[in-house]
Amino acid sequence: MNLYKEQFGRFINDFKVGEIYKHSVTKTITESDNNLFCLLTMNHHPLHLDREYAAKKTHGEILVVGSYIFSLVVGMSVKDISGKAIANLDYEKVTHDNPVFIGDTLIAETEILEKRESATKLDRGIIYVETRAFNQKNEKVLTFRRHVLIPKNNA
Repeated sequence: MNLYKEQFGRFINDFKVGEIYKHSVTKTITESDNNLFCLLTMNHHPLHLDREYAAKKTHGEILVVGSYIFSLVVGMSVKDISGKAIANLDYEKVTHDNPVFIGDTLIAETEILEKRESATKLDRGIIYVETRAFNQKNEKVLTFRRHVLIPKNNA
């Protein structure tokens, strides 16, 4: 038996509306993280890559690209929320609440907003969640919601 697989994720029966999961995974953003993501996604905007350019703009320093922050925070939530998921059905209301800078350390939490049985298949259900990410100053930097299709543990 692979113990890691057994502890990774939850079944639909394990979630309760109103619960908040504080994700144990944290991440300090490095310049390399930001640069690699920009290169992989072909985002060459100088605000994300050029220190001299960014110094003359509103925040005075390089901004970490928002799609990286979104991807990272989704990943930080997998062990607690979607580790056993059949599918992430949608993402909605993605809000970049504050900028993220190189050197910021992110933490995240997810709240269970709704839970329901699948209308078509008895072996699964859907949770509706809101995930929030914060920097080391406890400033909210990202918020998003999603529906996740998750199996029952007796399926």
